[in-house]
Amino acid sequence: MGKSDNIVLTEEKKKVIKKFAENEFFKNQLTPKQIVTELDKYIIGQDAAKKAVAIALRNRWRRQQVTSDIREEILPNNIILIGPTGVGKTEIARRLAKLAGAPFVKVEATKFTEVGYVGRDVESMIRDLADRSVSMVREEKTTEKLKEARTAAENRVLDILIPPVKRGPSFDTASDSEIDDNTNTREKFREMLRAGKLNGRTIELEVMVDQIPSLQVLGPIGVDEMGMNLQDIFGNILPKKNKKRVMQISDALKFLEKEEAEKLIDMDAVVKEAIARAENSGIIFIDEIDKVASRGGASGSGPEVSREGVQRDLLPIVEGTAVNTKYGQVRSEHILFIASGAFHVSKPADLIPELQGRFPIRVELKSLTKDDFVKILTIPENALIKQYQALIDSEGIKLEFVKSAIEEIASIAAQVNDEVTNIGARRLHTILTTLLDDILFNAPDNIENETFKIDAKIVNDKLKDIVKSSDLSKFIL
Repeated sequence: MGKSDNIVLTEEKKKVIKKFAENEFFKNQLTPKQIVTELDKYIIGQDAAKKAVAIALRNRWRRQQVTSDIREEILPNNIILIGPTGVGKTEIARRLAKLAGAPFVKVEATKFTEVGYVGRDVESMIRDLADRSVSMVREEKTTEKLKEARTAAENRVLDILIPPVKRGPSFDTASDSEIDDNTNTREKFREMLRAGKLNGRTIELEVMVDQIPSLQVLGPIGVDEMGMNLQDIFGNILPKKNKKRVMQISDALKFLEKEEAEKLIDMDAVVKEAIARAENSGIIFIDEIDKVASRGGASGSGPEVSREGVQRDLLPIVEGTAVNTKYGQVRSEHILFIASGAFHVSKPADLIPELQGRFPIRVELKSLTKDDFVKILTIPENALIKQYQALIDSEGIKLEFVKSAIEEIASIAAQVNDEVTNIGARRLHTILTTLLDDILFNAPDNIENETFKIDAKIVNDKLKDIVKSSDLSKFIL
C-alpha cells in the first residue's frame, strides 16, 4: 500500500472511466430532492442527514459530467453521522447505495486492529468493495445474456434426451426425412421443457469439478486479507475433473443456464468495469467509529494507543491510496466514506485531527419521539406493522391495528427507551414480538377467527406488567 500525491492515470484506464461515466449507471440520476423523497419512503425524520447524503450522491453524478482533468481532483466530502443506535444511520447509507445502484460495504471499526495484531486489516474493506462490485457487474451481465444462456442450456438438455442426427461424410448416414423427424422431435421436447412438463424427470450430467485442495491458512492473516485467489493459483496446475451428477431437469436447466451464462461473459471486461465502479461510485459505511476514538481526548498506553493505531491505519485509505486486490489495484480517492457512531463517551473531536479533516460533513441525528414511532409503524413501505400483517396473512388470517393501539405501542417504546436504554426504533421490534407472540404461535391452529383486531386494551393487558417492572423491562423489552 502506498499513497501517491499525483494520481497517474493510464490512457486505458481513462477510457474505462469515460465509458463508465457514459454508461446507463450514471444516466438519469436522481436530484437531491428526489433522493430525499425516496429515502422518506423508508426512513422517518432525520431531514438533515438525508439532505447531506443526497448532496453527496448528486455530487458523484456532477463529478462524472466534468470533462476537464480537474475531475480527478474533485474528491468526495465524507460524512460522519452522529446519533444513538436505532435512529436510522445504517438504513440511510444502505438505502442511498441502493438508490445509486452503487457497490456498498458496511464494516465495523471495532473489527479492525492496528497493523501487527490479530484482527482484520483495514485494506480488507476495499477488497470487500471490489468483490461486491465484481459481483454486481457480473449479475448485470448475466441478466443481459440470460436469453442466450437459456437457449444454450435447453440445447444441452435436449442433446441428452434426443441426441441430434447430423449428416455425415460417408454414404451410410441419416436421410433427410430422419434429420427432419429428429429436428421436429427436439422442437416438441423444447416446448415441453419451456412449459415445465419435463421438470420431474431426471438426467445425468457430466460436470467439470475443480480439484482445489482444502488449505488451512495459519496465523493472523487470512487468505482474503492477502488478496489471493486459490483458484487462480491452482487452476492452471491441477486439471479439472469430470464428474457425473444425476439431477432433475428443472435443476439441470438452472445449473446449465448459469454455466452457459458464465461462458458468454467477458470477465476481463467485467473486472475493468467493476473496478471503475468501485473507485468512482463505491460507498463504504464505517459503523461504530466512535469506538476507536480516544475517549475524552485521553492518550497514553493500552487501549487508547490501539484505538489511535486503528485510526492511523484508516487514514491513508480515506485519504486515497492504491490497494492490491485479486482483481488488480483499486484506488480509494473517490470512494465515498460514511462513518457513524453514537459518541456517548467520546466526540468527533476525539478522533485524530488528520482523520477528522477527512470527514468534513458532520450531521447529528435526533433521538426518536413517540410521534416518530407512530410514523415508523405505519408510513414506510417496509413498516413493521405491514411486515407482521403480511406474515399473518400467509396463514389466511387478517391482522388489524386500531389507531389507539399504534399510539399505545409508540408510547410504550418511547417510555422504555427513556427508562432503560435508548435503542431507537429497534425497541419496536421487541415490543411487537412480545405483543404478538401468542397470535404468531397459535395462528396455524386457529380456524375460528379470520381477523385479529389489536386495540389499546389488548396492548395494555399484554405489556403493562412488563413496563411497570423495570427489571422485567430490561430483560424482556
